[in-house]
Amino acid sequence: MLTKKQRELLLFINDRIKETGVSPSFDEMKEALDLASKSGIHRLITALEERGFLRRLAHRARALEVLKLPESAVPQAPGRAPFRPSVVEGAGSARKTTARPSMIPVMGRIAAGTSIEAIEHETHRVAAPDEELDPDTHFALEVQGESMINAGILDGDTVILKKTDHAASGDIVVALINEETATLKRFRKKGGSIALEAANPAFGTQIFGPDRVRIQGKLVALVRRYH
Repeated sequence: MLTKKQRELLLFINDRIKETGVSPSFDEMKEALDLASKSGIHRLITALEERGFLRRLAHRARALEVLKLPESAVPQAPGRAPFRPSVVEGAGSARKTTARPSMIPVMGRIAAGTSIEAIEHETHRVAAPDEELDPDTHFALEVQGESMINAGILDGDTVILKKTDHAASGDIVVALINEETATLKRFRKKGGSIALEAANPAFGTQIFGPDRVRIQGKLVALVRRYH
């Protein structure tokens, strides 16, 4: 049987993974549970691991996998919009549905590191992990670089994004800088400025005036292929 805090943390992690495709940071977990320090989060995660509810993924800092939920758990925490599973693990994975998957246009590569040229044209298409993802309102990019590895986004992954020019603080977005270069980063509002944060301590945070950054899409799913 889980304690109240263990249950709250497990549901928060599960909802965040469903919502964004990646596990939350320790700071986000600490804030969500209103704890004074991250050491309390470490203890809760260890307890959930020991009880078989969570697993830390090897060689991937901060990456967590929810193995099961309490039987009495509701599908999602109050106030969060429903979100279907959003990760495909391999080109040959068997599907449990006969519905034809949506084919999302891949618009080239995006840097999870140093910015690269802006997105310009479709190179090919990839099967959407969720059949409700509309190719008219979503697009995909191949990830190049390792600045988002602690958010569970690896070099060679394909990210699927919803077309939008708005983002909430904490969203992972494709941002167009100075109308010239595009990058994949976590979006933060810092007073009158915009911060584009990496999820790898080897990369710094970039700060820009709001007139220099234009949001092109928000991360909704991830496709990873194993060879």
